[in-house]
Amino acid sequence: MIIKRRPIRVNEQIDAPQVRLIDENGEQVGIVIIRDALQKAQDAGFDLVEVSPDAKPPVCKIMDFGKYKYELSKREKETKKKQHVIITKEIRLRPKIEEHDFQFKLRHARKFIEAGNRVKATVMFRGREKAHKEYGVKVLERFQEEIEDVAKVEKAAKMEGGHLIMFFTKK
Repeated sequence: MIIKRRPIRVNEQIDAPQVRLIDENGEQVGIVIIRDALQKAQDAGFDLVEVSPDAKPPVCKIMDFGKYKYELSKREKETKKKQHVIITKEIRLRPKIEEHDFQFKLRHARKFIEAGNRVKATVMFRGREKAHKEYGVKVLERFQEEIEDVAKVEKAAKMEGGHLIMFFTKK
């Protein structure tokens, strides 16, 4: 989910006739005319920043705008660090897969699941193989049995077009 923030208005960009002013020390001055607020900010050597544009009247604070933007970006980075994105890795199988190939793909699926990723096991059918979907179901059932010590089924086997798909996640 992406939250769109409106741009922060500073100094002359603030269009409200009156604002609730907070000085550079964080103390509330009260409701003042925008010209007086701008003058106080200029006298203090800082910017007038609109902190809460939705309030009636809008809340403005006298502060260093560059420092404020830097702190906002740091806070956003911190929240992004705490988010965990689950990546889906796909393992492609065939109905008539050889033993070595099956074991090779099984090892990769184990690595993906242990790394915290989700695995999508896909059995691809071509031509006449589509008439014998039971072979693909057997392959996926065997795959599930072999990997069930580290993973559980998130979504059961389901046909989508010419593919039989099953999802696994970490136990």
